[in-house]
Amino acid sequence: MVRDTIPPPKSPPDPINSPAHYTTGNIEVIDFIEDQAFGYHAENIIKYIARYRHKGTPLADLQKAEWYLKRLIEQYEGKDG
Repeated sequence: MVRDTIPPPKSPPDPINSPAHYTTGNIEVIDFIEDQAFGYHAENIIKYIARYRHKGTPLADLQKAEWYLKRLIEQYEGKDG
């Protein structure tokens, strides 16, 4: 007996919990970030780099990543060794 399979209905877009630029790829960026526990600045760098092609504002997102990277570098420059 052959049964027709009906795909499940698509969920409506959810711009708060699952915006399209969050769910590109096999895993959500937040899951990776939480797993690795990088720290605030590095987490933001990763977030902006991972999503810059998907939000419609690539240059702004790359500039935000750069801003956080500069701050992170400044923190390490201020440490001894």
